[in-house]
Parts: sequence; structure tokens; C-alpha cells
Amino acid sequence: MTSFYTEQELKGIGFKKVGHNVLISKYARFYKPQNIEIGDHVRIDDFCILSAGKLIRIGSYIHIACYTSIIGAGDVIISDYCSISGKVSIYSSSDDYSGNFMTNPMVPENYTNVNHAPVILQKHVIIGCGSIILPGVTLEEGVAIGAMSVVQNNCKSNFIYAGNPLKKIIPRSTKYKEFEMQIKNN
Repeated sequence: MTSFYTEQELKGIGFKKVGHNVLISKYARFYKPQNIEIGDHVRIDDFCILSAGKLIRIGSYIHIACYTSIIGAGDVIISDYCSISGKVSIYSSSDDYSGNFMTNPMVPENYTNVNHAPVILQKHVIIGCGSIILPGVTLEEGVAIGAMSVVQNNCKSNFIYAGNPLKKIIPRSTKYKEFEMQIKNN
């Protein structure tokens, strides 16, 4: 017995789109799957939670490791060749923590001030384990986020960032682009 859904079972979940060579653990959970698009060559491991607002779009050649959560009412776009390590949390919505409003989804909306904003991971982004990505963040192509980082602001292409507060550490090699071309040519 395999722990991944069969192609037929994936169709039965009701995703907006599912590509080929998609390996999704039967222990992953999906809320509003009709708002989730999945490309080709994607693996989603055990105990992941994807809760779509308007849209979660997962490109091709993607790995989402165990215990990752992608949650919120804003769009989340994960472009091709991205890697999301275990226990990463990506939020496209966040409560107002100021004390001027109430919090949590069970409180009527007129008493809350939730921030909804898209999260975009451009191609070749890698996010280290335990990191948190907050609403409105764009990680440009080739960004690497070190483990246990909190990302509140956009990150510039081809740099490695880490920490809390997040700091730009060093440039990241772009050799990955050569390998992308080899995959496309094969």
C-alpha cells in the first residue's frame, strides 16, 4: 500500500487543476481544493495543510515537505522549481495584533482587521525548515531563506536571507539556471 494518492483519487479531491507525476500524501489536508492548482512533478508530503482563499497555485517541479501549512484568504503563488522545507508556514492572511481589534475567524468580521495580501514565490526559491512567510511578501527568483526565519518583507533575487529579524547574508549562485535548461532540453 502506498501513502500517496493515485491519479484517480487525486481527481476525486476536486482540485481546480492537477498535472502529471503528482505525489500527494494521503495524510495531507486540503480546504477549498477547487481553488488549488497543481502543476507537473509535484510532491506534497505528510501532514501538510493547504487552505485556499481565492487561489493557491503550485507550479511544476515543486516539493512541499511535511508539516507545512499554506493558509489564508489571499492568493499564494509558488512558481516552478521551488522547495519548501518541513514545518514552513506561509500566511496570506494575518490578524491585527495591536489590540484595537478582536482576533480569530470565529469573531464577526466587523470586529476584526485582518490583513489579506498575496504571497509570491518566484522560480527557484527555497525556504528552510520552520520558517514563516507573512502576507504580502514576494520572494524573487533564486531567493534562499535560512531555517527558522521570519519573512515580513520582500526579498531580492539570488540572495540568501536568514534570521529573525531577517537579514540578507550573501549572494546565491545562479548555476541552478543551467540545470533548469538541461531539464527543459531533456
